[in-house]
Amino acid sequence: MGYTISEKILARAAGAGKVEAGEIVDASVDLAMSHDNAALVSKIFREIGVDKVWDRNKIVIVLDHRTPANTIKAAEAHKSIREFVREQGIENFYDIGEGICHQVLPEKGYVKPGMLIVGTDSHTTTYGAFGAFSTGIGATEMACIWATGKLWMKVPETIKMIINGKPRKMVMSKDIILHIIGEIKSDGANYKAIEFYGETIKNMSIASRMTISNQSMEAGAKAAIIPPDEKTFEYLKERVKGEIKPVYADEDASYEDVMEFDVTDLEPQVACPHTVDNVKPVSEVSGISINQAVLGSCTNGRLEDIEVAARILEGNRIADGVRMIVVPASREIYLKAIEKGYIQTLLKAGATIINPGCGPCLGAHQGILASGERAITSTNRNFRGRMGSPDAEVYLASPATVAASALRGEITNPQEVV
Repeated sequence: MGYTISEKILARAAGAGKVEAGEIVDASVDLAMSHDNAALVSKIFREIGVDKVWDRNKIVIVLDHRTPANTIKAAEAHKSIREFVREQGIENFYDIGEGICHQVLPEKGYVKPGMLIVGTDSHTTTYGAFGAFSTGIGATEMACIWATGKLWMKVPETIKMIINGKPRKMVMSKDIILHIIGEIKSDGANYKAIEFYGETIKNMSIASRMTISNQSMEAGAKAAIIPPDEKTFEYLKERVKGEIKPVYADEDASYEDVMEFDVTDLEPQVACPHTVDNVKPVSEVSGISINQAVLGSCTNGRLEDIEVAARILEGNRIADGVRMIVVPASREIYLKAIEKGYIQTLLKAGATIINPGCGPCLGAHQGILASGERAITSTNRNFRGRMGSPDAEVYLASPATVAASALRGEITNPQEVV
């Protein structure tokens, strides 16, 4: 019997010849990421009583959630993080303005195929787009990793997903993953790894693959892995140092389930309030008025997302009464969007551009909703109160659908405006 990608990566990390799903392993972590919650992690780390982190070169900290600081409490937390990284000699630290952790890490060359990566953020599954086993953990677990470099965990079962078909115009990877979540529901992959295959995945850009791996967490996925190929290696070659050792599943690997999806006839999808799996075709919700449109987040704040919005809005103005907020996922993306003229186009259309970071996604600042307001957004969650008032509504959609909706002031199929 062969092995899945997850089983192979975790066997290597555990120093074992082989591991199987359901087995508990004590794995050595290759990379540990934290963001603003590093303030809590460092507090717990000090309580453990260890003087120095296990390996300062394997820890990356990115301030992105509440940046610039929106409260005194956030400012004090940022201050404590800056003091901690100086004290510990952690050079892999990115202060406010660099971008969202899940975009910054691949850009800066920290992510490689075959790695075991953990992060104190649920959407750490993003790095699976590069063939890594990456997963979110809690602050206490991370403090223990900072002290020991080890993580005790169960090897997950793996679901094999095969996605085929050429998507229609204006159907993006966000639509595809929302459709899948709508089909399998928010618990459809609880503590499971997902491996993605098929011609649709093969033809996707790296940015689109990151969207797939990122959003898979909303189906409960422990990891969401796309086997690396030439596109992966091309992206990484100017960014990473050292040898790349991709990991692939054996042909006779054992999967808990194999699911197949054909997206040829898929129309743009919208996740309606107040759960991510409450997914409907855009045709069923078109015409619902909106107050705010948000383009950004670790799910959809990349260059191709900004480009499609600029293409839809070029020469137009967003609808009266609509606030459009655009959040580039990183400084690098922001600069490229300026160079290509996308930012100017969006500004002329009436959008507000904010600094690279998480922005309004987590409901902390930079776009909080009032009671009774409604937003359409390319972010990853739409739980009640996620983006402000518990009496507001959040609809999740692709960047194309967000831009088209901002243009008309109501949820709109982007195929109608391009």
